[in-house]
Amino acid sequence: MYRYLVAAVKHVFGLHRPGKRLAVLPDDILLASYPKSGNTWTRFLLANLVFPDREVGFGNVHELILDPTVTVQRDFRRAPRPRIIKTHGAFDPRYRRVICVVRDPRDVALSQYHYLRKLRKIDDEFPLDSFIDRFLAGELKRELGSWGENVGSWLAARHHHPGFLLLRYEDLLANTARELTRVANFGGFPADPERIAQAVERSSADKMRESEKKQGERSMLIKGSRQDIPFIRSAKSGDWRSDLPESQVARIESAWGDIMACLGYELVTRDSHSALEPSLLGLLAGGSASLMEQTTIR
Repeated sequence: MYRYLVAAVKHVFGLHRPGKRLAVLPDDILLASYPKSGNTWTRFLLANLVFPDREVGFGNVHELILDPTVTVQRDFRRAPRPRIIKTHGAFDPRYRRVICVVRDPRDVALSQYHYLRKLRKIDDEFPLDSFIDRFLAGELKRELGSWGENVGSWLAARHHHPGFLLLRYEDLLANTARELTRVANFGGFPADPERIAQAVERSSADKMRESEKKQGERSMLIKGSRQDIPFIRSAKSGDWRSDLPESQVARIESAWGDIMACLGYELVTRDSHSALEPSLLGLLAGGSASLMEQTTIR
């Protein structure tokens, strides 16, 4: 009885988390990505761009770039429009404007492995090949599907839609200011060079690590997690080349090589061109310029 009373009071004052029941507004912008693909860094970049007078950290980023599983309803009501909303979910037709961040799944697998160690959900001796089994099957979070199912749902449904912006984590690393300018123009946010440069500087890996140390216990991402494993690790791409056994690389490429090749990711255990089935290439390329051409680092 007490539990229901508390829940009712929270609803009255807007202190509940809306989750999947969030009422989507026509001008909402969705920031979508599979877990460990750069969503947190992108949220910091956007928060520092859109709210230059706020100090952005792990303790408050969910109040600025909203998360239906963490942010309370009251903050959704008070948020300036257009609201930017974070998700790790697959395709959601309710949103008409979507920023989709993708990352090489070979690096995603490694990043998830170390994140689960940090959360104490697997121990340090957990076999990597057993982890890849679960990663490929989408068993880490069944409601999100596998990397291929999740990313593929967005690409197949929206890649050629004018309200869809595709970002690669690797491109963000290579030229953060350029990619953030693309995001700003897409969302209608200020994109003058000084403001872009300030947001990039305030969202650096070092600044985020500093915030993690100071505010980590205020973040649902890392609260109560191991302190000896940082959430912000190398902040680079390509660790899979040295840290992921070739046999596991081959399994990932065998499962999703077609999507990876369309996104411009080099395959090392199979030929990129043979990975592209004509039907899939036509679906993702929309019959004009290929997705690979659109996303290759410039």
